[in-house]
Amino acid sequence: MSTIFNFQSLLTVILLLICTCVYIQSLTPSVLDRNKTGLLGIFWKYARIGEQKSPYVAVCSIVMAFSILFIQ
Repeated sequence: MSTIFNFQSLLTVILLLICTCVYIQSLTPSVLDRNKTGLLGIFWKYARIGEQKSPYVAVCSIVMAFSILFIQ
C-alpha cells in the first residue's frame, strides 16, 4: 500500500522529513536559506517547523516509534 493511502505511514514520512531538514539546516544553513521560495522552499519551511516546534516534534517522533515498534 502506498504512503498516500496509509495515514500512519504518511505521518512517519512527514516526521522524518522534518527531522532531516532540521539536521541539514544545522550542518549547512546556507543550503536551505537560499531556497526560501519555490518548490525547494518546502524544505526550508519543514526546517523552520522543526526548529520552532522541536518539543512537539520530539514527542511525536517518540510516540510514532513506540507505535511502530510495539503496536504493529
